[in-house]
Amino acid sequence: MNKLLLNLITLSWVMTVSAQFLSEKKNLTAYEGFFNFHYSDESGEIYLEVDKLDHEFLYVHSLRTGLGSNDIGLDRGQLGGGEVVKFIKSGNKILLVQPNLEYRATSENELERRSITEAFARSVIFGFPIKETKGDTYIIDLTPFLMQDTHGVIQRLKSMKEGTYKLDASRSTLWMERSKAFPKNVEFEAMLTYTGTPTGWKLRSVAPNAESVSVIQHHSFVALPDPGYVPREFDPRSGSYPTTHLDYSTPIWEPIKKRFIMRHRLEKKDPTAAVSEAKEPIIYYLDPGTPEPVRSALLEGASWWNEAFEEIGYKDAFQVKMLPADADPMDVRYNVIQWVHRSTRGWSYGSTISDPRTGEIIKGHVSLGSLRIRQDFMIAQALMNKPFALGDNNVKPMLDMALARIRQLSAHEVGHTIGFAHNFAASTNDRASVMDYPHPSFSLINGEIDFSRAYATGIGEWDKVTVAYSYGDVPNGISEKDHLKGILDSAFARGLQFITDSDARAKDGAHVNAHLWDNGKDVTAELFNVLEIRKQAIRNFSVDNIRKGEPLTVLEDVFVPLYFFHRYQTEAVVKLVGGMDYDYSLKGYEGTTAHYLSPEVQQKALDAVMATLDIEHLMIPQDKLSLFPPRSYGYGRSRESFKSEMGVAFDALGAAATSADFALELLLNAERANRLVQQKALDPGNIGFDDVLNRLSPLLLYNAKSSVGYTNELKHTLQFTTLNRLFSLLANNKALPQVKGMINEKLDAVMDYQQKLAKKMKVEKTEVMRMIEKFRDDPEEYKISSVPDIPDGSPIGMDCSGPNFNH
Repeated sequence: MNKLLLNLITLSWVMTVSAQFLSEKKNLTAYEGFFNFHYSDESGEIYLEVDKLDHEFLYVHSLRTGLGSNDIGLDRGQLGGGEVVKFIKSGNKILLVQPNLEYRATSENELERRSITEAFARSVIFGFPIKETKGDTYIIDLTPFLMQDTHGVIQRLKSMKEGTYKLDASRSTLWMERSKAFPKNVEFEAMLTYTGTPTGWKLRSVAPNAESVSVIQHHSFVALPDPGYVPREFDPRSGSYPTTHLDYSTPIWEPIKKRFIMRHRLEKKDPTAAVSEAKEPIIYYLDPGTPEPVRSALLEGASWWNEAFEEIGYKDAFQVKMLPADADPMDVRYNVIQWVHRSTRGWSYGSTISDPRTGEIIKGHVSLGSLRIRQDFMIAQALMNKPFALGDNNVKPMLDMALARIRQLSAHEVGHTIGFAHNFAASTNDRASVMDYPHPSFSLINGEIDFSRAYATGIGEWDKVTVAYSYGDVPNGISEKDHLKGILDSAFARGLQFITDSDARAKDGAHVNAHLWDNGKDVTAELFNVLEIRKQAIRNFSVDNIRKGEPLTVLEDVFVPLYFFHRYQTEAVVKLVGGMDYDYSLKGYEGTTAHYLSPEVQQKALDAVMATLDIEHLMIPQDKLSLFPPRSYGYGRSRESFKSEMGVAFDALGAAATSADFALELLLNAERANRLVQQKALDPGNIGFDDVLNRLSPLLLYNAKSSVGYTNELKHTLQFTTLNRLFSLLANNKALPQVKGMINEKLDAVMDYQQKLAKKMKVEKTEVMRMIEKFRDDPEEYKISSVPDIPDGSPIGMDCSGPNFNH
């Protein structure tokens, strides 16, 4: 009896303590919403009321504040994952569990669904002791969960070799400024401080004290979308992003992997009307911290998309507004265009949070790097004829071009967040999509550079196709599959084409039309046009390309994008050498049968690439070199400056070597060389890798009677650069033995020539002979001479990956 009484007393005491947890806390601030929670300023803790067990919702983490380094890649406003989670109770704990949605069964058979759930792992994200029970509601302390390094700052700093850091609890705290509750979402923030010893320069360059770095991490608990959204099947030709999962309830004769496009929900108020307003328009909000005139340019560019929605029968379905002053850009209810500052010119990107179950986009978040517009301004400044001869305030011509680019960038990044991938084939079809990377397009009129069509204006024809495919309503009396097929068939019949990232990269891509930062239907002809424009701009270049009183060092930096102005068109053209034409083919679709390009197309492309290696194009005129004295004090070289192997002096030979090496590295790419071998084997009439080597022979066999002269030394520089690129290809494990055999045969011929030359010059060996002999003696130990790195042209830092693409 005494033991039973003791147990009852103990149980009563536990229940009393459990019931009194919140009531014993003083001065709690209550927040009512999707989950109710309470904040104790005294203890610095948040207590969450869990009243929805086994109820799935979306958990999103993000960074409200960033580090300011594009290289490290932890930006203000950066979204993290968006995972479906749920709270479950087990004993005296509440567990936050993430179901495994990659592997599913959509069967009506509950036991079949359970068999899949039990077959694959799920993840318990966190466990919470129950602090108080009030009926079906459980009180938990959410604070430890919010104070974790959920966004992975520690691992990011470590992977970037910036140091080993840890969270310092004494310097971290909940941040209540934007911790709020709403009917369908609750938002929490914590300021996290990381301490450690910095080992890299990137973090040091942006942190006031790199031993202690603080950011604000944002967490969102969000109600999943209401039922009614209907997923739409993915087609690799559609230009839309896919979301995938495996459905094990699929009949054996059908594909188990399901692919659906990602898109916002859009429905007409009046489904029977040809043109109707949307039940809920897609609204994007611009960061009010964006200054003018950039603000107006971003608003205008993003709003271009409404034209495409109007064409599919929606009135004002896509809108762009200013973000209200009291709104939080991290709140998942807002699609946001954010103006992000960094220490270096970096990528912009568009990210999304979507429902993992269906692919429905819940939030689009665009991050635009603020320094990018300054680079576009400088490109215009470099190419314009004496822009500051009329005075230091003559900035409008350059600003107009930079703003034209920023409008296009706004449309591009928003395009990613409404579900669209890059279309790098659009530039060869009259700039048919804002989802291509645009290079400024110029022409020569009466010897003057015309800037009037530098960038396209408005949405492109391909963009209208992607909107129609992703968002258009299916007419009555036709299946969705047939309707979508008809949209794409019509587009392709008009000559439009969709080719995206992996096929467009210069080093491993081979597609005839898909290129980054290029122009023109005939990319080879455009390269010659670009070289002529570059020549004219260099001829015009003078001290009047900078403001009065600026150091000539600034003029040198302005010259960088001009000297390398042809680099991206060269990338496009070199892909035609060993290049191919093809579509993302489907059975029953009569598209382009994959084939190598004709020998005529490839030969013209090779001619154009070789033109970039002409001394005429590599040489910086001597009268221009006089504009580049040793750099001024306080104006050191950066990653966007010319590099120098001449100490304080400007390195004209190094600049030429850099430009030549850029083209040679692309031309002598292992995969390209392998394709050239194969294509000639399949068609002896086509060019092969041996033909490329023959075109390079004059560069290798150069014989200078005198070692004096600027032109002569440039030719020697080109000779050594070409030789080193051949050594690199020989040492590449990806290169076919046939490729290596051809290179060795060419080097044998070079050695024979050089031996005769040495005898004629009455010297034991030439430098070319020494280089070849040293390489052949021990290829693995041979250190290939480096050339000065090419200054950054594309934005700096992160590369494109996944559905969060960068530009």
